[in-house]
Amino acid sequence: MSTPGTSHKPALPPWLAHALRAQRGPVPWAAVARGALAGGPLLLAAVLAGRASLGVVAAIAAMLAGINDRPGSRRTSVRRIGVPALAGAVGLLVGTYAGQYLGAVALTLVLTGLGLVGGGISAVGPVASATGTQLLVTSAVGAGMPLPDPGWRSVLAFLAGAGWLLTLRLVLPTPGALTGDSRLDFRLDFRFDGERAAVADVYDAVAALLEAAGTAHAVARRAALTAALDHAQDALAGPRLRRYASSAAERRLHAQYAAALPLGEAATALAWAGRTVPERAVEGPRRLAAAVRGNTLAGPLPAPARTDPALRALDDALLHAAEAFDRGRGRDLHTRRRSVASLVRTVLGAGGREYAPRAGLCFGVSAAVAQALHHGQWYGAHQHWYWLPATAVFLVKPDLGPLVSRVLCRAAGTVAGALLFAGSAAVLPRPGGLVALVAVCGALVPVAARHFAAQTTVVTVLVLALVMAGGEPQASVGRIGETLLACAIVLVVGHLPVPGQRGGGIRARIEAADAAAHAYLAHVLGESDDRAIRWTLRREAYRTLAEARAAIALAAAELPALARHSAGADEVAAVLERLVDTTTACAVHLDDTGRLTPRHAGRLAGLRDELAMRRGRVGRSRTLA
Repeated sequence: MSTPGTSHKPALPPWLAHALRAQRGPVPWAAVARGALAGGPLLLAAVLAGRASLGVVAAIAAMLAGINDRPGSRRTSVRRIGVPALAGAVGLLVGTYAGQYLGAVALTLVLTGLGLVGGGISAVGPVASATGTQLLVTSAVGAGMPLPDPGWRSVLAFLAGAGWLLTLRLVLPTPGALTGDSRLDFRLDFRFDGERAAVADVYDAVAALLEAAGTAHAVARRAALTAALDHAQDALAGPRLRRYASSAAERRLHAQYAAALPLGEAATALAWAGRTVPERAVEGPRRLAAAVRGNTLAGPLPAPARTDPALRALDDALLHAAEAFDRGRGRDLHTRRRSVASLVRTVLGAGGREYAPRAGLCFGVSAAVAQALHHGQWYGAHQHWYWLPATAVFLVKPDLGPLVSRVLCRAAGTVAGALLFAGSAAVLPRPGGLVALVAVCGALVPVAARHFAAQTTVVTVLVLALVMAGGEPQASVGRIGETLLACAIVLVVGHLPVPGQRGGGIRARIEAADAAAHAYLAHVLGESDDRAIRWTLRREAYRTLAEARAAIALAAAELPALARHSAGADEVAAVLERLVDTTTACAVHLDDTGRLTPRHAGRLAGLRDELAMRRGRVGRSRTLA
């Protein structure tokens, strides 16, 4: 019974709650500046040179690169922006020449094949997913947006547009990049500002976990520590010309990251024990975080009490961190490189087999419908039919959110964007007003990325402005109709039965997390003295669990007809997380005493038994309580 004075609001269904949820955080002013300096200036230069069509292609490339311009290190941005851009250039080349020389049926088959490829590689990870997206979007643009320039020239313009934004990302400083000691106060050293911020966030996350030990917030803080470690590991492990860190500043950041691993291990063990931690134990990691951000020495650190193994491990880790901060010697990042064979297995595995046919079918059907409408003169004076298949690509992407959420946000965003552009086009001068509109929208893309509907609104205005700048008439109403048609196609195809078992991607991630957790457990119970391997296995276990958790959360927000295929996966992931946490606590205790307590052994046995009962029940309508 409810108590007087309390009210219970009806909970929204998960698929609707996800559509209304937006990310929070500070405005990424550096990305806003890069967006403003990307597409607009490129289009202006092309218009002044009498090459507006090439400027449109370059600005589209800059827009797509801006969507992939996420927070992180400069080195990471090379992969995150550059690899999808190369795939986009390939898609544009294939789409352009296929659209010129192939009939409607053959072109549809080629685009369907590209959809299968783009869908399969998207199962590898976020960068691969962005790569598949750009491959498909640009192939649709190349085939469905005829341009007066030769295909090779359009490809060069596309690479120039993406390369321009990547250059801005590598060259322009970010706010707060002025760091260093007294000798460097007036030196703008921003090469490693992304790495420095990521490593500092790890120490802050360690402090937050220690602060939450013994409270109900410990589980969430441990997950936040995993996210911070994943982000820092990615920031430091980006592409490089040399195998190892080549400068003293970079080697020092590597040493600071490696020093955070035993701290995170000890903090996890303390949180597992469920005991509160003295305030002085929290102060040390916070001082280390400040030292990383300020690019200074660690200085004196408060030593925590050494009353049990986990606190002794924390004290030892703080001493080790202080030494690493002062010496600054580069250390291993404790990552495992994925072989080509493992990548191929992922593409051909359950996740790739589940998504590739759906992406290929959606892309092929939407391309066929768009060509039929084009040849039937449904577009009227418009010669471009790329919008329908390009929209289907974004709608079919599972990493952009649950299916119904994507459809609702895309439809709402397109309607809002088309209406905004129609009103703007009626009053803006041409071409200057269109160039200014492209620059403003480019600046808004990083901010609008917090919500799919907002991002769709901004991108719709930007693309319609580019198309009009390229010489096409106003097409707002037609774009609304095509978007709604793409939504219907993806909704139908998304719920069609496909060969194999639904929820294969979720099961594949759970199996990967299970294998990583047991590899870590076997190493710890084997009592090996190789801590580098232990930390590598621990990082892999937590990372695969975090990836599984993210995929499960998206799948759970689907409509019930789709969500039921992942039912029970969150419970298996929760057991695996407790198993990895317990393994970490066992590792710390074994380091100190050389043997496990009955509590550790009993917890391990109970978790393994529970996991054995739950394993294999993912996707069933009922799970164990």
